Amino acid sequence: MQIRISWPAGHLTATLEDTPTTQALQQALPLSATANTWGEEVYFDTGVSVEREAGAQQVVEPGTVAFWTDGDALALPYGPTPISRGDECRLASPCNLLGALDGDPQQLATVRGGDPIRVELVAD
Repeated sequence: MQIRISWPAGHLTATLEDTPTTQALQQALPLSATANTWGEEVYFDTGVSVEREAGAQQVVEPGTVAFWTDGDALALPYGPTPISRGDECRLASPCNLLGALDGDPQQLATVRGGDPIRVELVAD
């Protein structure tokens, strides 16, 4: 499944694996939210509530599309967060892994807290 994430200064697509969380998210698309930033991470509420999956991870690669079950939010890290050790992307708590951004995750640096974010399915 491929999604498009758009904000005032740009957009990225992401390719998501077929997971229970991805399926729940797909049911909620398209969705609009307000962006939050935390260090070099963008996250936003999805209105989707799911359980933490067995493979959840807290330290991920830049550009990972993660689902933060504690906040019902998509988490899009592109660099260190306030709790990172060194250059790692350390999320607030273990998150379900959904997939990866298709482009340069550094484009997320143009997202400002409070920006409107839209997530939609990319038609095949």
